[in-house]
Amino acid sequence: MLEDYREIVKLLKNQKKTIATMESCTGGGVVNCITDIEGASEVLRFSAVTYSNEAKVKMGVDKEVIDQYTVYSQEVADQMSYVISQFADSDYGVGITGMLNCIDPANSQPEKRNMVYLSIYDRENNCFYRNCIQVHQFVREKNKETVIQEVGKMLLSIL
Repeated sequence: MLEDYREIVKLLKNQKKTIATMESCTGGGVVNCITDIEGASEVLRFSAVTYSNEAKVKMGVDKEVIDQYTVYSQEVADQMSYVISQFADSDYGVGITGMLNCIDPANSQPEKRNMVYLSIYDRENNCFYRNCIQVHQFVREKNKETVIQEVGKMLLSIL
């Protein structure tokens, strides 16, 4: 996994592009992988872990979008990636939200259990790259790792 992120940082540096992340269920795992690479400060503009709905709203995610689609939705992931790109003035924004094999009493949607929504906003082309993955491990850390790997694959395919 670290090799993917090493390549991501290298590609961003070579292209003179920047990235910012807004993560929820991964708890900063993507940005941790990025900052594990020497030279990451040249490409990383900002990162936010917005674990609660309130934190997402404070960062600029529209509360009405959360209310309409739920916090576990592609629409919210898109808002997260867009908002963080704008906030940080970065070329790419990453948004991640979902449920990692748990029950969230504040956001109860059993049909969305184990679903994680990924969004990468490309500011130059004004477009979103999206994915929704289902995680099945009983160990939370394994589910986070699966999501972080998938984000790495997405970024590599875009760059």
